[in-house]
Amino acid sequence: LTVNNPAPAPGFPNTGYAPGNQVPYGYPQYAPGNFQGAQPMGAGPIQNQPSGTIWMPIPPPLPNCPPGLEYLTQVDQILIHQQIELLEIFTGFESNNKYEIKNSLGQRVYFAAEETDCCTRNCCGPARPFTIRIMDNLGHEVIKLQRPLRCSSCCFPCCLQEIEIQAPPGTPVGYVVQNWHPCLPKFTIQNEKRVDVLKISGPCVVCSCCEDVNFEVKSLDEVSDVGRISKQWTGFLKEAFTDVDNFGATFPMDLDVKMKAVMLGACFLIDFMFFEGVGNNQQRSGVWQ
Repeated sequence: LTVNNPAPAPGFPNTGYAPGNQVPYGYPQYAPGNFQGAQPMGAGPIQNQPSGTIWMPIPPPLPNCPPGLEYLTQVDQILIHQQIELLEIFTGFESNNKYEIKNSLGQRVYFAAEETDCCTRNCCGPARPFTIRIMDNLGHEVIKLQRPLRCSSCCFPCCLQEIEIQAPPGTPVGYVVQNWHPCLPKFTIQNEKRVDVLKISGPCVVCSCCEDVNFEVKSLDEVSDVGRISKQWTGFLKEAFTDVDNFGATFPMDLDVKMKAVMLGACFLIDFMFFEGVGNNQQRSGVWQ
């Protein structure tokens, strides 16, 4: 008997993440190679969980919810952890970024991988256009982020930054567009019809030094607070020698799931605009640069 193993899903290192390796709803999800002590399906909750990656349980499908976004209906906070790339540390050579996206319990919700060619990454630096593919715990691509090449300075108000969020890939659910301001980082969250929904406002000097940097998500009139996107302080060594960043986003539990996905996309845009670096240029400091 010959068994054909499926090819690995895009952005994953092995077939353990390939579509079809589904664990029933309510069971912990484990990274490949960490199944020691696991019980057979139907044997009840698994005790003494292994120390490997634990995935968020698979939610049931919901009506009027893009497939794969069901996870976001159950969370009011997401944490984005960029993975350390040793090649960047020792050579300064920029590689494609990879991220773990977790809930407040530390369970992995998604895995994200950048797709950008070598020349673009190292020539355009943080201003580079990119495609980021976000996969669920079955290896299905559920969200696609696309950032076009735009100006990186507020001196060019006609060509400011933006990012498109697609869920599922090929179907836009919203946009994050930069608004011109002489000294503050400001953005507008739009729905799939490019109608303004929310505003994002950051500090005058976007500098992470021993504390978190917060970008407030507000209503269109900027009176009511809706949520927050935070670049988290990762410690002196990581901040000094790498461009690895941790982000968090909080929002109401009952916020439209599409807008939650758009806020997730906003985290990546803000990261690249203000905190991504190439070589010795580890951090950008404001809207003028």
